[in-house]
Amino acid sequence: MGAHLHASSKEILEHLHQAMNQHDLAGFLACFGPDYRSEQPAHPARGFGGREQVEKNCTALFAGIPDFHAELVAKTADGDTVWAEWRWFGTRAGEPPLEMRGVTVFGEEAGRIAADRIQLLQPRRLAPDIVRRPPAAERRLVFRQVLRPGPDQFRHP
Repeated sequence: MGAHLHASSKEILEHLHQAMNQHDLAGFLACFGPDYRSEQPAHPARGFGGREQVEKNCTALFAGIPDFHAELVAKTADGDTVWAEWRWFGTRAGEPPLEMRGVTVFGEEAGRIAADRIQLLQPRRLAPDIVRRPPAAERRLVFRQVLRPGPDQFRHP
């Protein structure tokens, strides 16, 4: 997929990836334009603007996950839009290990990331009993109780 990236996009992505894995805050920040905008469709309230917030977020990331590592799974570009598939992982003190997977889509302006849509999520870990399909009798009971509400269920007080 990398063959589709033009030189500038490829350089930005490689520099970003390298800075993340080296915990190079200055190198990481150099990838972003001054008016950078972040959008996170899965978590709309987390969106922000400005390189100052990038610095705060990245500082906290590197401090809180000292062994943070980013794996660049795939990449491609169309003009000044760059798609990257990531796997981020590391350990956090007193918390479950970090494992995030997903895609970032960034817009490039003047050789820097101007805007980004971050769509990284933690993979769900299902217990074996959650995956089990309930017997037919249980499915019918759920249907009757949940999917066929009684007449009083939708009345407002």
